[in-house]
Amino acid sequence: MATLTGIALRKKSKQPMVTLSTTTVSVEFGVANDLRGKPGKRQVTVMSEECWVAACKEAGTELPWTARRANLLVSGISFSRQDLGKIISLGDVQLRITDETAPCHWMDKTYPGLRSALTPAWRGGVCCQVIQAGKITTGDTVTVSS
Repeated sequence: MATLTGIALRKKSKQPMVTLSTTTVSVEFGVANDLRGKPGKRQVTVMSEECWVAACKEAGTELPWTARRANLLVSGISFSRQDLGKIISLGDVQLRITDETAPCHWMDKTYPGLRSALTPAWRGGVCCQVIQAGKITTGDTVTVSS
């Protein structure tokens, strides 16, 4: 069974991520109070915990998942190109997978080699658009469906 294991947001650009145990997600604002939650294809970012651990291992480091700057961390699921258009359900919320979250140059500023370690097999996670608002809490069951 897949689970929501982390929730994070950032209120301002280049600021540290703030972790939460519960929050609301809306069609208008994405994760409540997150800087990048405007409607669109990159409204909420979701990353696989297993993929994060694999990328850190490949890069030769251990970092908190918030270093990736994703909004949601899930365990028990990994993502691929075949997931484009699918729906992630967690708590009351439904997110449509719109694209890969391609790792950017900031990842190498966090730790040299992290960007290339996140590149294969969509390890950097997925971008999503909110299609159903609601409340999420760490520990919520996560499913991916067509």
